[in-house]
Amino acid sequence: MTIWSYLFIFSFMALIRLSRPENVPGDFFVDSSCIDCDQCRQIAPDTFSQVGDQAAVYLQPTDRKAEFSALKALVTCPTASIGVTAEHPIQEAVHAFPDLIEDDVYFCGYASESSFGASSYLIVRPEGNVLVDSPRFAKPLVKQVEALGGISEIFLTHKDDVADHDQWAAHFHAKRLMHQEDAGRLRSKIDHFIGGEADVVFDDAFRIIPTPGHTRGHLNFLYRNKFLFTGDHLWWSPHYRSLNASRSVCWYSWPEQVQSVKKLRDYSFEWILPGHGRRINATKSQMSEYLNECIDRISL
Repeated sequence: MTIWSYLFIFSFMALIRLSRPENVPGDFFVDSSCIDCDQCRQIAPDTFSQVGDQAAVYLQPTDRKAEFSALKALVTCPTASIGVTAEHPIQEAVHAFPDLIEDDVYFCGYASESSFGASSYLIVRPEGNVLVDSPRFAKPLVKQVEALGGISEIFLTHKDDVADHDQWAAHFHAKRLMHQEDAGRLRSKIDHFIGGEADVVFDDAFRIIPTPGHTRGHLNFLYRNKFLFTGDHLWWSPHYRSLNASRSVCWYSWPEQVQSVKKLRDYSFEWILPGHGRRINATKSQMSEYLNECIDRISL
């Protein structure tokens, strides 16, 4: 194990003295600093579950695959709330991100507390790589992104999930895109502004779709009519077994958010890749059904 891996373990890991009593006995544990961002349950559902308003270990990893997933959750955790009491091969997990989702789209891991653990994504393409929202500016992730060709553009869905965008932009000399209504204090740092509620065709692969509601200047990004990056606008709900949006996490206008969800009926896609909430892959026809189910429910 490299010195970096040792430093990572000791500088970014939970404290055993704060371990939640809800954890089952064993090496992996979650401490009381957990903010319940759901990343660990998405990455390693066989190990972590929700107990109360925080995560906990409900089953210790029993094989190499489960151990690797739990270690990736440890690396991604935005608050260093996951820990281990014995040595594990963490180096592989440290360098596991960006993690391929499908085609040329990757999940960045390394969530940031300042974005409340939101997911961010990297699209690797000949025209220049695009970062959608911002992960932590972590040295191992930076090196992996360098190896994949760096970053040309940073697309920010909204003002909540910008995290370490400044450091990413400075390191890669990347240009940033955002809706002008969400720019606020970031205004002097944004290179491309989107205004109004009309779609913008960025290039042959990207369509930018204004979706006000969660925030006034929220954006969705549709890539190759297949991947829809939805920020905090829309996500998969295991409870409803369908797509969902929620009034309880709408900070600007719920009526406008409902209308913005309805607007998505005009597009076809196979992936929903949110900032918060679960991602989902389905056929375009099934996705349309999920979207209509969601609209019926949130329109009540």
